[in-house]
Amino acid sequence: MALLKIDVAPEWVDYNGHMNDAEYARVFSLGVDALMATIGLDDAGRTQHHYTIYTLETHLCYRREAHQGQTLVVDVTVLARDQKRLHVFMQMFDTQGEVLATSEQMLMGIDTQTGRPAPFPDAVASLIKTLPCAVESDWPESAGRRIGLPKRH
Repeated sequence: MALLKIDVAPEWVDYNGHMNDAEYARVFSLGVDALMATIGLDDAGRTQHHYTIYTLETHLCYRREAHQGQTLVVDVTVLARDQKRLHVFMQMFDTQGEVLATSEQMLMGIDTQTGRPAPFPDAVASLIKTLPCAVESDWPESAGRRIGLPKRH
């Protein structure tokens, strides 16, 4: 499900002539904002429900360079969910469909009145059920990756 379409801004380009690594994180953060709007947690929804989402963990993988003016498309697949958490896998594509980066994230629903984790409001939970979900047969290859150097024997 496409969440976001955005062009690489000139100020996002670094001394190497491509989008800086921190800007990939920015684009995925904007993707989470778009996800929140999709599930009814835009400005009005956050106020109405006294509810928001925090990012608990993220694993970003860089695949290809992005350049100034290039259009980026971010999509999302739900890997798992429970009453108050979403485990999502986001992909950043160019307009030719090439994967530029991925971001696997654990998101937590927060009651803004208590500042504590809380179950998704019913209206939000209903919209979450409409998001694309991965099944074992189409689990993204890059999901669940571990970072580390290979062990030498």
